[in-house]
Amino acid sequence: MRSAASNDVRPAPALDPTDRALLRLLEQDARTPNNALAEQVGIAPSTCLGRIRALRERGVIRGYHADVDPAATGHPLQAMISVRLQADARSRLAEFVDRVSRLPEVRDVYFLAGDDDYMLRVATAGTVALRDLVGALNSYRDVAGTRTALIFEHHRAPDTY
Repeated sequence: MRSAASNDVRPAPALDPTDRALLRLLEQDARTPNNALAEQVGIAPSTCLGRIRALRERGVIRGYHADVDPAATGHPLQAMISVRLQADARSRLAEFVDRVSRLPEVRDVYFLAGDDDYMLRVATAGTVALRDLVGALNSYRDVAGTRTALIFEHHRAPDTY
């Protein structure tokens, strides 16, 4: 099933240099105290708090997350699994996403355009667990096929605001 591009693309919210600086700092360390953020971008703490609240309300800041090393939690083997769905599965996309999102090995779910419909970033305890996960995914009635690529290293791209 080929994924269709959405016609309801939201325009990017306008961000001024101060907003962009705050976002850069929060991406580097989301636990930075408000007064330290304000000082680093040269604004009052109350102004900083208001800006961050507005960025959350506008959907620019979607959440705060810990970047946990999967190996430290017993899941050292990471992979990307491309998933192609059956042609008649379009009405059940949300059901598929809900189901795979609940799997403990799944870290991220990406909806794609192109030959594959989804890309899953997963972390498992080892090759046997990865094989079992891929087998489980291929047993879903809506899955037409999968491809798996191992992740040797991951490097976060630099901020580009």
